[in-house]
Amino acid sequence: MEIRHLKLIKAIVEEGSITKAIDKLHLTQSALSHQLKEAEYQLGTQIFLRQNKKLILTKAGEKLYEAAIEILEKLSGTEKEIKQMTFGEFGTIRISTECYSSYHWLPSVLKQFHLLYPNVDLQIIMEATHYPLQKLQENVIDIAITSDPIKDSNIKYIDLFQDEMLMIVSTNHAWANKKYVVAEDFIEEHLLIHSLPLETVTIHQFLLAPAKVSPKKITPLPLTEASIEMVKADMGIMAMAKWAVQPYLKNNSLKTVKIGKNGLKRKHFIALMSNKTYPNYFNHFIEFLQTEINQQWNI
Repeated sequence: MEIRHLKLIKAIVEEGSITKAIDKLHLTQSALSHQLKEAEYQLGTQIFLRQNKKLILTKAGEKLYEAAIEILEKLSGTEKEIKQMTFGEFGTIRISTECYSSYHWLPSVLKQFHLLYPNVDLQIIMEATHYPLQKLQENVIDIAITSDPIKDSNIKYIDLFQDEMLMIVSTNHAWANKKYVVAEDFIEEHLLIHSLPLETVTIHQFLLAPAKVSPKKITPLPLTEASIEMVKADMGIMAMAKWAVQPYLKNNSLKTVKIGKNGLKRKHFIALMSNKTYPNYFNHFIEFLQTEINQQWNI
């Protein structure tokens, strides 16, 4: 008996008909019939009985089918292990964050990880942005990056990094020489945010909403560069993470202002389902993410 005979028998049983088995194995009907006769000749007995245009396993066929399942599963597992030994682990990680600003740093980190683990497919699920924990629970993503954890025994949180949010203003703005701003300072301001809903915007969530303060105007602008140009022209203000704003401060046309006397700091977490078993490459990815972020920005 050869592996092709075992695959043939398994396909006929599981597909339920010769026609479907032919499609699955990419054989012609004559080739399939020839292989089946060959297998029965080698065994010295029939494997199938034809009843009402259906193929029914004989007692010998049932025994062979059980062996085919066991052998083919073992062979598939062995091939996978050998590929992992030779080429590294294979798999997919679906990831999303709670805000679009994270996508400024995430792709570069994913690219570096892919160089080490080329057979792990890293997918950023954009439609899960703003609701990563909900999508994690719905199995739309495998890993969520969030700074707003919820109490749920089914979700496990791993520390990723802490950053500080700063207000960005033009050098001509009234805040340019302020040491820090408070919620009331926003009442007459035009606040630029990356996207709606407002409840997911850090400055609103942690400063403005608790103080029941609304800026004079709020404009969502998905492109950071466009928002920066608006701020430079003194047409609005925006909040950015300290690490993210550094490249934009080189030409001295912008100033950063602390939010609140003690600053507005956010702790970011990696969230996973606590009741789910993850392959080893997930652990490698999480360790890599923690190390890479801390090295890149010295957070």
